[in-house]
Amino acid sequence: MDNHFFEQIFKNPLEQHNIPPNEVISKWAEKLIQVLFPENAAKAFSTVEEVKEQVSTLELELYDIISASCKLRNSECKNAAGQFFAELSSLYRVLNTDILAIYEGDPAAQSRFEVIRTYPGFYAICFYRIAHMLYNFGIPLVPRILTEYAHSKTGIDIHPAASIGEYFHIDHGTGIVIGETSTIGRYVKLYQGVTLGALSVKKTLAGSKRHPTVEDRVVIYSGATILGGETIIGHDSIIGGNVWLTESIPAFSTAYHSPIITIRNHKETN
Repeated sequence: MDNHFFEQIFKNPLEQHNIPPNEVISKWAEKLIQVLFPENAAKAFSTVEEVKEQVSTLELELYDIISASCKLRNSECKNAAGQFFAELSSLYRVLNTDILAIYEGDPAAQSRFEVIRTYPGFYAICFYRIAHMLYNFGIPLVPRILTEYAHSKTGIDIHPAASIGEYFHIDHGTGIVIGETSTIGRYVKLYQGVTLGALSVKKTLAGSKRHPTVEDRVVIYSGATILGGETIIGHDSIIGGNVWLTESIPAFSTAYHSPIITIRNHKETN
């Protein structure tokens, strides 16, 4: 093999190559989730002091992670880690609204414990909410690494910049895509295969509102596709399965797809 090839690899390292591996970053988030929800932890805490010590350790780990990647530097970067943990109780409160929405919205859910331990939707929401907080502090790359890790584990793709309200319920979840500039209100429920996407993926549209707005108490059933930054789904609406929407609908609407289905009984026709 040409030696020039190896020289290219050596002399052209990836930008910010000192960022910790994705596995280290995602493991940090999983440890944080285990603190917030010990139902996921292998070992329970014995005292309150143990909880505090673990939180302090995770704050230092976050500082180490973001020091290599964030636009901030030195003490300001550490301040970002401190600010994140200063809002940890708010994160915990919001995640508990998501648990409640899933538990009360799914007849198959037997307990809060079951939601925390088994629901891929809640797992993806946890990673999204952590990533969204980091995104709001101006930390680049790390939020996307977190949501893409959850994507790889659950099939649920939520961009960390998306804005999602409390009491968010993802049911089943596989194949859901929520784009960067999506806005989702409170008490919204999404089924598998839902896409909140853009009408165009031209690079010149970067930074513009490209994805839909979904207002409060909307239910979107499986396979529905809603596109466009000007598309608004009015509150208390229902979007049926396999619906394709590129325009706004008012509050209290029902949108549904009407395929023509013919059923023939071969036994009767013979």
